[in-house]
Amino acid sequence: MQLPRLHRYATRPGLYFDDEGGADVIVRSETAEQLWLCILEPVNGPSAFYNESVKIMDRDSLTQFFQQAHHHDIYTRVVEQLGMRETLIKMEGPNYGLWYVHLKKAWDGMQYGFRAEGAWDPAHGLRFNPNKFLLDPFGKGIDGEMTLDPAAFSYECQLEDGRIVGSPMGAISKIDSLGSVPVSVAVDDRDKAKHAGDPVHPHVPWSKTVIYEVHVKGFTANAPWLPPELRGTYAGLGHPRTLSYLQRLGVTSIELLPIQAKQPEMFLQEAGLPNYWGYSTLNFFSPEPSYATEAARRAGATAVRQEVIDMVKSLHEAGFEVLMDVVYNHTCEGDSQGPTVCWRGLDNLTFYRQQQHNVGELEDTTGCGNTIDFTNTHNVTFAADSLRYWAKRIGIDGFRFDLAVSLARLNGQFTAYHPFLYALRSDQLLGNMKLIMEPWDLGSQGWRTGQFRQPFGEWNDRFRDSARTFWISDVAQPSTNPYGNIGMQEMATRMCGSADLFATDPGRGATSSINYITSHDGFTLADLTMYVHKHNEANGENNNDGANVNHSANFGVEGPVDDPVVNRRRERTILNMLGTLLLSLGTPMLLAGDEFGNTQYGNNNAYCQDNDITWLDWDWLEDDSSPQKRMMESVAELVAIRKSLGIYTHEDFFTRLSQLGLLKPSSRVQWLLPDGTTPMESDWFNTALRSFTMRLRTSEETSVAIVVNGSRESLDFHMPRDCEWQVLWSSCQTAGETPAPSAEPGAPDNLWTFPPVTISLLTEGDLLM
Repeated sequence: MQLPRLHRYATRPGLYFDDEGGADVIVRSETAEQLWLCILEPVNGPSAFYNESVKIMDRDSLTQFFQQAHHHDIYTRVVEQLGMRETLIKMEGPNYGLWYVHLKKAWDGMQYGFRAEGAWDPAHGLRFNPNKFLLDPFGKGIDGEMTLDPAAFSYECQLEDGRIVGSPMGAISKIDSLGSVPVSVAVDDRDKAKHAGDPVHPHVPWSKTVIYEVHVKGFTANAPWLPPELRGTYAGLGHPRTLSYLQRLGVTSIELLPIQAKQPEMFLQEAGLPNYWGYSTLNFFSPEPSYATEAARRAGATAVRQEVIDMVKSLHEAGFEVLMDVVYNHTCEGDSQGPTVCWRGLDNLTFYRQQQHNVGELEDTTGCGNTIDFTNTHNVTFAADSLRYWAKRIGIDGFRFDLAVSLARLNGQFTAYHPFLYALRSDQLLGNMKLIMEPWDLGSQGWRTGQFRQPFGEWNDRFRDSARTFWISDVAQPSTNPYGNIGMQEMATRMCGSADLFATDPGRGATSSINYITSHDGFTLADLTMYVHKHNEANGENNNDGANVNHSANFGVEGPVDDPVVNRRRERTILNMLGTLLLSLGTPMLLAGDEFGNTQYGNNNAYCQDNDITWLDWDWLEDDSSPQKRMMESVAELVAIRKSLGIYTHEDFFTRLSQLGLLKPSSRVQWLLPDGTTPMESDWFNTALRSFTMRLRTSEETSVAIVVNGSRESLDFHMPRDCEWQVLWSSCQTAGETPAPSAEPGAPDNLWTFPPVTISLLTEGDLLM
């Protein structure tokens, strides 16, 4: 057979339309013996391959079908029970691991996939089974979903009492998986107009960034301002009323939980539960169809993709960056007992990391059953191509990498000099985007906060834990114990950008620290103040899942209460933590809903709850007197203040750990004890010392003061005498209190009284907003 003319992109896997009505299809498999491109067409219509194909009838067995497919370049069968026609087109290869075929006819919306033949030797990691219909790893669209059926598994198994029973090391499955697994859909994504007329990307500097972590569905699933057909959709998130709320809050960058196509893990399907968060990727190029409107889903993969693009455009027009949470550390196929929908069937040995002394089993540093092998150059290329696609074609402005340590392991060990990290740094497009790492995984020595170096931002779990402990755990201790676990030194370090963690190389500033109190993973901010213990019973794991250490408290009663005293303490604690977050140097990240006290009813691992547990409750929105409205407005005011102050419009540290390990003082920050004196060395190490003033110079050389009263009593602070002070914001204001000059007779004019357990922002009088 004469080799077909190949597309100019033939060195990269994928489906590429040409200008003659056809397409080139390339897929990678370094260990397969034969690959076929499979195209699906409805049986009640004409076939595009009628003249070239040899047809067999559906009465022939699947074994006969594959035997004959070896002797014909194009072979077709009718699958009556599915109402479709499957055409197998033999691919040429392997050529440096790539398999090729040129289609004379191809169309937008064409359903397709692959079948791969090779050795069945599970003990050595080889799991080829031509009976399994496989997705295109580079496919731009997806249709259908996997059903919990033995057909979806490459090994012989049965479904017993809702569970898959069988040995992945046993016999090969002879059941055809077509109809039990999703299929790829061709999307003609040639960019003819080069994004003509698109809004300009906001390009918010790191120093002005305020991140807002959002679940596309959960944010608007209960939104009263949307018509029912838009709730929980991409279109709902891009709706003008939604955008108006986000603008009122003042955040700059919307970070979306995964929107790449997903599939629930095997154990969740067996339990009848979804993977709501989406950290179980089914395809790295296709958007998740379930977040599209019903009309878009009916219209097909291209319409779903367009709805995502339109959402991103709407957010850009409203001034927001769009960041995307991505999961390249593992896939939905799980461990060796999991289903075969794509990578396992194409090239299990080279796509996944194998255990060093047992190659038949997969290495797992993710806790999800498998780990993509990023020591393989082609897997690095695969991830980079996917990221560029989302950036160039969809319009995404940056990415947050889930369990990023797994992406940077060489021979099992983390290194900041990993080829994947250098691929991101050196790429002209990706290297100039916001790139955020989750700096841990579940493998050996997996906690690496602060070690990813330039230009990456990193989630700062030290900031999270210190702020929670200072404002919750330590405050909730009995009043007979005045000592806490976190004192002035630790809080000062976190509020100044965590130089001890992030001043690792020249040019890396405080904005590399992504400061957060809560994220999708764990308690909400309100739940941190309502629950001592997690309440994950709905997850079906006997409350054994989720973190046991949360640094939380209930202030006397587990769960919601009507007691106004308890509720005031909880509200102030929430605002203390939000104040610390938004007044600290670094890049703040808010969890959607925390600004108004959203609850998940004590569930700190709600990844499998697609219901009112995780959907935001907006019932308060039209009630101007509601505590939620009061809290939201206070947070919005704080965000606006942060964005207006010159102390946050740079990326350096106030105090910086030099390359020699010496603390370099800065004239831009001054520390004061309540009595107005400068802390002595012993004070910094006294965890019982929980009250202090952090005075900062703005770029105009005027001052602001962040006053922390971690005491359970009102406390007098001697403020600097060189200027008049005014209150800009305080965590006690929603309760009708405010810091004020001391009312004691004869008190000096610089003596201010601050209510107990508060954080406040004061400024020179002429800076008052």
